[in-house]
Amino acid sequence: MKCYIKDYPRPQFVRKDWENLNGVWDFGFDDENCGERERWYEAFKGDMKITVPFTYETKMSGIQEESRHDNIWYRRKVYVDGNKLEKNRYVIHFEGSDFVTKLWVNGQYAGSHRGGYARFSFDITELVADGENELVVKAEDSFDMRQPRGKQRWIPENYGCWYVQTTGIWKTVWAEYVPNVSLTYVKMTPNLEEYSLELELEVDAAEDRMGGELLVETCVSYDGKLVNRNLTAVVSGLVKTRIDMYVKKQDGFEWAMKTWTPEEPNLYDIEFRVMEKGEILDTVGSYFAMREIRIDGSNILLNGRPIYQRLILDQGYWKDSHLTPPSEEALIEDIDKIHALGYNGLRKHQKIEDERFLYWCDVKGMLVWSEAAAAYQYSDGAVSEFVTEWMEIVRQNYNHPCIITWTPFNESWGITQVKTRRVEQHFTEAVYHLTKSMDRNRPVIVNDGWEHTVSDIITLHDYEEAGNILKARYLGYTDDILGAKLSHNDHKMAMADGFAYKGQPVIISEYGGIAFDNDDSGWGYGNKVKTEEDFIQRFDNITTAVKEIPFVCGYCYTQVTDVQQEINGLMDMDRNFKVDAERIKEINERRVGCCNH
Repeated sequence: MKCYIKDYPRPQFVRKDWENLNGVWDFGFDDENCGERERWYEAFKGDMKITVPFTYETKMSGIQEESRHDNIWYRRKVYVDGNKLEKNRYVIHFEGSDFVTKLWVNGQYAGSHRGGYARFSFDITELVADGENELVVKAEDSFDMRQPRGKQRWIPENYGCWYVQTTGIWKTVWAEYVPNVSLTYVKMTPNLEEYSLELELEVDAAEDRMGGELLVETCVSYDGKLVNRNLTAVVSGLVKTRIDMYVKKQDGFEWAMKTWTPEEPNLYDIEFRVMEKGEILDTVGSYFAMREIRIDGSNILLNGRPIYQRLILDQGYWKDSHLTPPSEEALIEDIDKIHALGYNGLRKHQKIEDERFLYWCDVKGMLVWSEAAAAYQYSDGAVSEFVTEWMEIVRQNYNHPCIITWTPFNESWGITQVKTRRVEQHFTEAVYHLTKSMDRNRPVIVNDGWEHTVSDIITLHDYEEAGNILKARYLGYTDDILGAKLSHNDHKMAMADGFAYKGQPVIISEYGGIAFDNDDSGWGYGNKVKTEEDFIQRFDNITTAVKEIPFVCGYCYTQVTDVQQEINGLMDMDRNFKVDAERIKEINERRVGCCNH
């Protein structure tokens, strides 16, 4: 893609004048929470160093201290070019920092943000000067079960499938110069039926400049050749327009509209220019795909055709950096190895991944289910925290064609009484409809695994290790999925009370979890296997059984890699295959009967 810049943290909204602020920062623990009272933002008292964006719990941070510290501080210097501030704003972006983040610039308070998984930004133009400036960050976290925490533990030790906590900055921190008149947001919605791309653009400009000669020029190209362009007047902060993608002839060659699929992940380049009286005020590079995902009865359609989803559960953990990918190359390696195992997609579990990961899924044709990090205790405060952060995430990642499903809830985590308690059911219904209000096209799953309320797809988690038993269980529920009970948690039902199966597509969205019997320190689902041949045989048996259930249109195997004490990955934490990848690929891609899956 023309807009691609290695390590650029926001690949769908690219400006060239930016600086990566990762690296060594001053750092300190504030276990007495006295830093604000003692004005550490004026006279920093931390006596350690940390490598951002790795959290202090990780080896790659340079600290590797896994015990709980609820208040931590960071400091570094940045150089600002005062000449650029005549026509630009200076903005600091945090791709992710858990959970409350406060920023001071040259001793002055700049603002704060709550939530651990969404990008947030501070315009600090009025607080910086030409030359060297000081940034001080305080991060506050806790073991509060009401905040969205995903797979982070809330007790001092790991247990079950919950791992070492993630505290503070864990994604890239960066700065950019943003023109005073600028594009602030783009929403791109492909419309395959009308051969067009629908655009909503948000422009930041003084009100007296709107409705005059302020314009947005949009240029679409494919493989370096212009497809179409248009000019749209900026009469308010919100601009709506569209680009036609009709078949056309150019230079003697007929250009048909290119669609995006896992097999052919065609992407278009798109560039936006904010202009006034012929002067270009702001330029943003991006890309998009002509891709449609929708539900048709019991089928999930990609570009109008049924797609059988061969997914794998991906928790996105690394041994020495935990939730933070050690490099962009590590993200690419994971995607390539998932493809090598014969999967066409993944369910990113309890985590909003680095956006560069989504970029490479777009480029390489990897389907993605985007799943929220769960809270674990229901309250009014938990509802408020979740809704705010989830809406930030949906808005932030809307344009990625690889994302084909939103999954705000999993296994009734944080909504433990959703089966019977109406207030919790209302919460899930509200989040479903809020998500649909922002994204009318993608399916939304509520809640993944069991006890669904309103949901576009019914998903079931079943860790039965015998294929014949697994298959027989679901063949008995072809007409009434409401009756399904799940093998590893047989008191859980597919639907919450008061909600009925209405013919939605059905996917076994967790199964497998096979572990080898050579590590007593960790666990998998069911009995451990002794040899690779035992592993392959069981994997084949249960995967084929799922494929033979006629009303099931996909599956998600647990999981890509081992994660700390959970040792049921197809790879270990160093990304070494435990079994022959080609044999797993053959089983995944093998057709069963007359079905093309």
